[in-house]
Amino acid sequence: MIEQLSADRQLERVVLIAVRTPGQSLQQIDEYLDELAFLVETAGATAVKSFTQNLPVADSRTYVGAGKLEEIRQYVEENDIQTVIVDDDLQPSQQKNIEQALHTLVLDRTLLILDIFARRARTAHAKTQVELAQYQYLLPRLTRMWTHLDRTKGGIGMRGPGEKEIETDRRIIRDKISLLKEELRHIDRQMNTQRQNRGKMVRVALVGYTNVGKSTLMNVISKSNVFAENKLFATLDTTVRKVVIGNLPFLLADTVGFIRKLPTHLVESFKSTLDEVREADVLLHVVDISHPTFEQQIEVVNKTIHELDNRQKPTIIVFNKVDAFSYKPKDEDDLSPKTRENFSLDDLKQTWMARDAKCVFISAVNRVNLDEFRRVVYEEVKKIHVQRFPYNDFLYDDSFEAAD
Repeated sequence: MIEQLSADRQLERVVLIAVRTPGQSLQQIDEYLDELAFLVETAGATAVKSFTQNLPVADSRTYVGAGKLEEIRQYVEENDIQTVIVDDDLQPSQQKNIEQALHTLVLDRTLLILDIFARRARTAHAKTQVELAQYQYLLPRLTRMWTHLDRTKGGIGMRGPGEKEIETDRRIIRDKISLLKEELRHIDRQMNTQRQNRGKMVRVALVGYTNVGKSTLMNVISKSNVFAENKLFATLDTTVRKVVIGNLPFLLADTVGFIRKLPTHLVESFKSTLDEVREADVLLHVVDISHPTFEQQIEVVNKTIHELDNRQKPTIIVFNKVDAFSYKPKDEDDLSPKTRENFSLDDLKQTWMARDAKCVFISAVNRVNLDEFRRVVYEEVKKIHVQRFPYNDFLYDDSFEAAD
């Protein structure tokens, strides 16, 4: 939970708000707010305080109750807060009412993520996808939001899709959305042609929660230079590389990371990017084992993948960052708790994590256990390759020496 004011006065100062509904624990709310604070940091600002309120459901007018809203207003005025961010999607009327009460800019979780995507988009493809998602988000909020779309302004939520004229109306926005959708359909056709040109090579896709180390693993395995950073959504564009393990070639794709409450606009706009997941033969589900809530992250990813493609595919769980993993025993009287120093790979293989699925424990950064990782991937790819190319037995080299 964020309670201390940041000493860095150069960054935009943000306050976070969340509602705790029945069924949510205090620990869950703290974890959600910590993730929201990380999103804020990725967007180039700093979260200086968070407010939570217990409610059966969020208030339909102002998200939180009148008393809590007044408490937030006083803090905003006394501490020079530029922006308030809510950890849920807001209705346009809610957003308007909260802004009128707090006299400051109010964003919801979706707009914050859209802002990060606008920062991270590098290629024309990614920029088009983000622009479409922005317009779809802004259309029902046109009256309230239009004065915030001037590109000359800074701060989170100020990177609008480009139209500056106040008199721009909904008809023009809808026309723009139609043009962007047609442009993305054209890109989809190009991407589909590229996939067809790859032939029958086995396709492997790296999937997982955002910031679990997919791009780092991609760089290590494919000897490429995919951008990797310790921030959420460092990668937006799908990167595909040809990889060879033991004389067995396959295509490895790095995809955009998932996150809880992934905005519907983004899922729709990034259809061509997520097609790499749909068309993959094997999924490498990368998990940050050092994260305190990695079990919940696994559930979010599995749910998202099922929504994208409900077909059962061979999946390898790749527990990454084992060098940063620590174990806190449930029995607080244990005088010799296991820590990252004495929790070995063999110990990890005896835990519940290794019981129900094909998995491997690695550290991509420090190149821990990559030989086993390569062998597990090799065996899974080989099963599919044998079916597609039954006369290529000479190709396989089960005794290859894996090397970094």
